[in-house]
Amino acid sequence: MKKITALLLAVCMVAALMAGCSTTGKTTDTTTPTTPSTDTTTPTTPSTDPAPVDPIDVSLKVWSPSEDQNPDLGEWVVTMCNQFNELHPEWNITFEYGVASESDAGKMVPQDIDAAADVFLFGSTKLENLCNSDSLTEWGGKYKDAVTANYPASLVDCLTYDGGLYGVPITTDTYFMYYDKSVFTEEDVKSLDTMLTKGKVAFPLANGYYLAAFYLANGCTFFGADGSNRADGIQVGGAKGTAVTNCLVDLVQNENFIVAEPADAISMMREGNCAAYICGTWQATQTKEILGDNFGVAILPSVMIDGVNCQIRPFTSAKAVGVKSTTAYPEVALNLALYLASYEGQKLHYELRGYVPCELKLTAEVKDDPICLVDSETVTKIAVSRASYTEFSYYWSPAESMGTEIRDGIVTHENAAEKTEAFKVAVNSSGIG
Repeated sequence: MKKITALLLAVCMVAALMAGCSTTGKTTDTTTPTTPSTDTTTPTTPSTDPAPVDPIDVSLKVWSPSEDQNPDLGEWVVTMCNQFNELHPEWNITFEYGVASESDAGKMVPQDIDAAADVFLFGSTKLENLCNSDSLTEWGGKYKDAVTANYPASLVDCLTYDGGLYGVPITTDTYFMYYDKSVFTEEDVKSLDTMLTKGKVAFPLANGYYLAAFYLANGCTFFGADGSNRADGIQVGGAKGTAVTNCLVDLVQNENFIVAEPADAISMMREGNCAAYICGTWQATQTKEILGDNFGVAILPSVMIDGVNCQIRPFTSAKAVGVKSTTAYPEVALNLALYLASYEGQKLHYELRGYVPCELKLTAEVKDDPICLVDSETVTKIAVSRASYTEFSYYWSPAESMGTEIRDGIVTHENAAEKTEAFKVAVNSSGIG
């Protein structure tokens, strides 16, 4: 049984830490209470060592993807929770584990908050859904300071809703470019226009997640410049948007520009019919096997749009650790969440499962890994935070149609302005009524 001094019992659980995500009743100050005086003597009693007492019993439910609990993969979440327990003798923690992917947790927690895990992993694109159901504890005080100081601003933005912070990033979700070094040099891959003079490049233009990168390149915005202004909507029209559409019309007419999803593009690369393609970390291992010593990876290139060289800019979102709003142990849960996403937690996640870290100190230390380096450069230098607003759902179908019509030659220079304005209207409307 762990022992602590009587002094430590003076530090109570911080019930004020708990705050749902609604715009009312927020509690943003989650600093630890003032430490009591260390003078334990009285006028009539000489100072003695305080008698040891039992730690506080705590029960926490933790959800993670099944891979993070798999003994064959190192049981990342179980290992981290056990280490956390050892590091905190003031608490005697009993853990209950459940399986939920980041995507599933974002749906499951609002359905039954009381039955949900105290600490769970979730995708930042589910943030509004979690906040509208008052499912998450808002991070304030020293906890918020720790997040803003140790993680990229673009990822912190992804976890900020209505001015409040509701999680800590544990890894990124973005994309970049894989390429064959025998075809392209490091200088070549800085410019898409240059690359297309030397080899075939695949881009998933008919997928709105990737199509947006070209519109973002020319200053178009999705809910404001940082993805946090709902009223701004999706601004892909006007002269800026039309210039992008015209650029894409030209690109699809180039025989070296291939419109293909990542899964198809990697097959083309394996067959020697593609020398570069766009994807995230999930196809890195396969691509390394195909290219061997010629494996190359780089941030997205620039492209000429209306005579100006523009940096193509991908979305980024975060996979994060959150704490449910009704946890009985907010102080313990918040500290566990921070520990899971800490330098130590992300380092072990990287070693066991290849999770690309986003904790700033660690990303600097793993820069010899080209995937980690390019992912970090993408997130910190060019990526745009993807909003979690439900109105984003209006975008996907019109974007797929726009990309498909550009690919198929239905959109032309003659109708580019008209098609672009129709695209803007469609992505800002539910299509109902």
